Amino acid sequence: MNSVFMLGIIANRGIREKFIQFFKLHNIHVTLTVLGEGTANSAILDYLGMEATQKTLYFAFVTWDTWKLLKKDLYAQVKIDVPGRGIAFLIPLSSIGGKTRLKYLTVGQELSIEEESTLQNTDYELLITIANSGYIETIMDAARSANAPGGTVIHAKGTGAKHAKRFLGISLAEEKEMIFIVVRKQQKNGIMKAIMEQAGTQSPAGGIIFSLPVTSTAGLRMLEEDT
Repeated sequence: MNSVFMLGIIANRGIREKFIQFFKLHNIHVTLTVLGEGTANSAILDYLGMEATQKTLYFAFVTWDTWKLLKKDLYAQVKIDVPGRGIAFLIPLSSIGGKTRLKYLTVGQELSIEEESTLQNTDYELLITIANSGYIETIMDAARSANAPGGTVIHAKGTGAKHAKRFLGISLAEEKEMIFIVVRKQQKNGIMKAIMEQAGTQSPAGGIIFSLPVTSTAGLRMLEEDT
């Protein structure tokens, strides 16, 4: 099995180019880089061996085979086990909006299309749309047309624009918006379809959408239960 996952890495700022080169060595060409601040208390930071400094978050899409090699080199080359160097984690994907988008996100990696789903049995889904900067309202209008609740937005910087022309037939800017929306599982397909049709890769928004299984949340607006 060679399922697809979202890879997350948190590290101190200032070494972005080193990480981008490290990703390319492992055939990871499409990434998102987000600037953040450490918010954990001193006890947690001490436990993780990290300092309360400005951070960079890297997100990428990897197969299980890619992760196995990447994880090995995170220890051997990046020395991620050294206190303060960084933290890496893997999140299973429940679906991605379209096989062409899946191929684009995992370009260069061996992939079995039939195995794109890694987890289905969840009550809620986190929908994440990656779009060109300046199209937040376009994305949200599309989502609301399918009865989606409110969302949360962060700004990001992407790589892999040259591969977008090959797989999606469009040019993508580096500056991105990431829109997070938590929905009930039964709402997922309708909302994803609406965003793909109204703000997808054939539109100026250039939106790519995928979903993650949700078992617990903190800091995102959760859809309220019916009373």
